[in-house]
Parts: sequence; C-alpha cells; structure tokens
Amino acid sequence: MLGSAVEAEDVVQEVWLRWQKTDRSAVVSPVAFLASTMTRLAINVAKSARVRRETYIGPWLPEPIGTSSDPEVGAQRAEALELALLLVLEKLNPTERAAYVLREAFAYTYPEIAEILQLTLVNVRKIVSRARKHLSAEQRESVDAAEHRRLLNTFVSAAQKGDVASLEALLIPDAVSLSDGNGIRGVARIPVLGRARVANLATAYPRFWRGVDLRSVDANGRAGVMIYRDGEPTTFLTVAASREGIHKVMWVFNASKIAAFLEPRSRFAVALGAVPGARQGDDKAWGRTTKAPDSA
Repeated sequence: MLGSAVEAEDVVQEVWLRWQKTDRSAVVSPVAFLASTMTRLAINVAKSARVRRETYIGPWLPEPIGTSSDPEVGAQRAEALELALLLVLEKLNPTERAAYVLREAFAYTYPEIAEILQLTLVNVRKIVSRARKHLSAEQRESVDAAEHRRLLNTFVSAAQKGDVASLEALLIPDAVSLSDGNGIRGVARIPVLGRARVANLATAYPRFWRGVDLRSVDANGRAGVMIYRDGEPTTFLTVAASREGIHKVMWVFNASKIAAFLEPRSRFAVALGAVPGARQGDDKAWGRTTKAPDSA
C-alpha cells in the first residue's frame, strides 16, 4: 500500500502500540480491528507521502524489498509486490489503492473492505472496479520468473559489453528507463524514453560497469542485481518485461533505499504470537488465504 518498507514498518509499530493500549474485552475480532487500524493509518501515510514525492528530485521508485529469505512473501505475494505494479499503483489515490490491495492481494470480501474503509458496499465495488480498469490500461502481462531472470541477466551482460544492438533487441519500442537518485549527481532526472535511448543510456558510461561486483538478489518476488563498487553497494537494478520484451528498466541509486534493502528489515522486535480469533476459516477474523468470489 505504501511502496516503502520503512514507512510500512512505522505503521506496523504504531498499530502495535495502539493494540497494547486497547481494551481487549471490547474487541469482537482482533484481526478485524488490526486490519482496519492498519489500513486507515496507511491511507493517512500514503496521503502525506504523495505530497513528499512531489518534491522528490527525479523519478521516484518504490523501495525494493528482499523476498529470498521469506518464501511466503516471495511466492504468495510476488505479483502484488512487483516494482512495476507498485509503481502503477502510485497513480491511484490512497483510498482506491487500499481497496484494490485488500481485494486483489489479500482476498478481503467487499463487505469487509466497506467496513474497514467506512464506505458503503456500492461505493467500494465502484472503487475497486475503477481501480482495476485504470490499472489494466497501464499494466502489461508479466513473463514468468525464469524468463524475467534470463532477460535481466542478458540485459546486464549486453550493457557491460557495450552491445547496443543486443540491448535494443531486448527492449520494446516504447521502453522507459527510470533512475531513482533523488538528486544524486550523474543520475538521470527525467524518464528516458524509447528503445534506442534506453540502450544508449545503459552503455553511455563504460566506466560505470568497469570494476564492479554484480550480485544477484531476489527483490519483490523477482530477480534483481545489486551493483557493488569498491565493496560498497551503489545501485540496484531490475526490469519489467512482457512477452514482447523489456518495457521498463528500473535503477535505484538512492542510498537509503539500498541500505533498507540490505539491512535487517525489522527495527523493533515484537512477538505477535497467535492473535485471538485469527483461526483459519473464522469469518470474523477475516483470515482468508484464497480469493473470495466477486459476489462475496
């Protein structure tokens, strides 16, 4: 919902603190209480984040998160966590994004979403439908994980060799390159559009690839590359691709985002344990693992 693991952790911490101060005897469904509180706080944070990103220097990309050490996140939430999708989700307003994520990523029913967002059932259905239409117009069908990894590795290999022709063969005509650096010197401050320009950008500075150490990583359920120079991580790179080829190349130079990716995620240790009411199959707990039908 936020595109930032750091912001998400802040929300989790705030919800946990509120939970500790809540009279448990007055809570009918702990999971419903936590989901509602979490969503509403995330919407508030998303609204302020939109304002902050308006002053961001250059393209803003969602913060990459490691999914190699968490099979559940990597497998079950991979599609919802893909950087390309998170970037498209930024075009939705916070309420639309919340409704869409709850429905598509976590399989909440429309009545549950209506209760969380404190909206009518009819309004929620319209919001989710509108979000789907907006995203379907923006989003391309992704290749599978193996093909994505192959395309990324081929792109990096061609870029290292300065092979512009091979790069162009990988890219679709309207490919775009986005560099997230927030004003870092030498980083493109506008999107680079077009197959030829994207290929030329990847090879324009031969010294960029000279002497670097490339390490494969799993980020947001997809393959990525972390680029090290003199032992220090400087750049995260991944791509978005369809059957037609690579349509988006995403570079993260922002040091804080790279540090957040590499450092342990949790900045506070809390043992949640088994939340009362969070039993599988308990409707009041909203503990769904499969998508509910649209009529639900």
